[in-house]
Amino acid sequence: MKDTFTALRDVLKSYENEMVPTRDSNDEYLLDSKLIGPNQKPIFFAGVRRGKAYVSFLLFPIYMFPDLLEPISDGLRRRMQGKSCFNFRRIEQGQLQELEQLTRRSAERLAKEGVPLP
Repeated sequence: MKDTFTALRDVLKSYENEMVPTRDSNDEYLLDSKLIGPNQKPIFFAGVRRGKAYVSFLLFPIYMFPDLLEPISDGLRRRMQGKSCFNFRRIEQGQLQELEQLTRRSAERLAKEGVPLP
């Protein structure tokens, strides 16, 4: 699982210049956007968390903009837990590439549309 965590963390590390890293440890990596939400706090962008049984990849913009999920494969969709989390014990190269593309589209959409109004 360490390799899975590292691969998923590397997907997010490429956004450090656009986002704000809030935690970087051996078990967790979190990024906030630079946008401020209605509660006057930064909006969470994404994170990777290593648990006992799997590694979770959280991508908050897909919760805000569910249409971002329309083009994902059935294989990646089966990895979803809830509305914005994907769980992996081991990630396949195709799934990793698909998550990279989904993360890029999510960052672009968040930058373009900002924060949805309540």
